[in-house]
Amino acid sequence: MSAAALAEILHKATVDGGVPGVAATLGDERGVIFEGAAGTRGIGSAAAMTPDTVFWIASMTKPIVSVAALQLVERGKLSLDAPLGALLPQLAAPQVLEGFDDAGKPRLRPARRPITIKHLLTHTSGFAYDFGNADILRYIRESGMPQVNSGKLAALDLPLVFDPGTRWEYGISTDWLGRAVEAASGQALDVFIAENILAPLGMTDTGFGLTPARAARASAVQARMPDGALSPIPLVPPPAPEFQAGGHGIYATPRDYLRFTRALLRGGELDGARILAPETFALMAQNQVGDLAAGVVHSVLPQMALEIPPPPGIDFRWGLGFLINVQPLPTGRSAGSLSWSGVANTYFWIDRTRHLTGVVMMQILPFGDPSAFNVALGFENLAYQMARGT
Repeated sequence: MSAAALAEILHKATVDGGVPGVAATLGDERGVIFEGAAGTRGIGSAAAMTPDTVFWIASMTKPIVSVAALQLVERGKLSLDAPLGALLPQLAAPQVLEGFDDAGKPRLRPARRPITIKHLLTHTSGFAYDFGNADILRYIRESGMPQVNSGKLAALDLPLVFDPGTRWEYGISTDWLGRAVEAASGQALDVFIAENILAPLGMTDTGFGLTPARAARASAVQARMPDGALSPIPLVPPPAPEFQAGGHGIYATPRDYLRFTRALLRGGELDGARILAPETFALMAQNQVGDLAAGVVHSVLPQMALEIPPPPGIDFRWGLGFLINVQPLPTGRSAGSLSWSGVANTYFWIDRTRHLTGVVMMQILPFGDPSAFNVALGFENLAYQMARGT
C-alpha cells in the first residue's frame, strides 16, 4: 500500500477540496499502515495539522462509552435487558411525546414498556436529538430547557418520541448510558473510561474536555457559511459540566482513536491489553435491532447536520454501539463492517473481513459537509483500492 498516494489525497483536499486541515490513520491487526495529515489546524492558523492534533470527536465518543457499559455487563454490574428504573430512577416512568395540542401544550403519555441498557446501546430507547427531531426541538425551545451540549443535567430530562424497542432514532441514549455506567460502577464516567479503556490501550491523548495540554494541540472548529466559505466558531466544552457527556464529550487524536479501533478489530485486545472478551465484542458487532432500519439521521437544523442518504441498495442496522452495513459499500467496505462518525466530520470504520480499520478527522460543521464527506469517502476508497492492489 502506497503511503504517498494516501498522503496526496489528504494534501489535495486542503489545496482545492475546501478543507483547511485533515488527519487520517489506517491500520490492521498487526499495526499502523498509514498515518498522515495535511493543511493547518484551522482557518488562518500557522500550526500544521498532524496525526497527534486533538479533535473534538463528538459522537465517536459513543462507541467508547458503549464498550464501558459492556465491560460492566461482563462484570455482572449491568444487565442488557433489565428495566433501568431501579438504577436510574429518572428513567423509571418515561413519558412519550405525541405532538402538541391546539394550544401548543405537549401531549404526553406513559411509555408502554421500560427502557433497558440494550435500548440505550441500540438507539431504540425513544430518545431523540433536537437537531434531528422537530417535536423535540420545539419541546426544548418552548419549555426553556437547556440543550445537551450545555453540560446541564436538566438537558437530559426529555420525553421519548416512541415506545422503547419499536423504532430506531438517533438521540441522547448514550448520554443516559454514561449515567448508567456511573451508577453501576460508582465512578465518574471519565475516571471509569480512563482506567478501563484509555490507560490499557495507551490512549494518552484522549479524554473528556480539553486539558491545557490537549488544548495546545487542538484543531479549531469551522462552520460552512451559505456562500461556501468557512468561518471559525467558538465551540468549547462547558467549563464545569454537571454531567460527562457520554454522547459527545470526548476529545482525541486520530493516532489514539486508531488504537481503539484496532483493539476492536482484534476482538477486544491490543498489545496484550484486553478491554472486552471476544464473545462480548461479537455481540457488539451483530445486528441487535432486527428489521429496524438504522443509521439515517434526519436533520431539522441544517447548520448542525445535513442528511446523507444511504447508497442505493444498501441497508443499515445497529449493533451494541455501531452502525452495521448489511451489504458491501461502493468504497470496498465489506458487509457487516462497523462504523460511525462525529458531527464535526470525524469518521471511522472497522472491517473485520478485509482486516482494515481507518480514522479520518476534520473539524467542520455541519455534519455531512460535502467537501469534508468527500475527503473521508475518497480516503476510504483509495485505502481499499490499494488493499486490492488495483
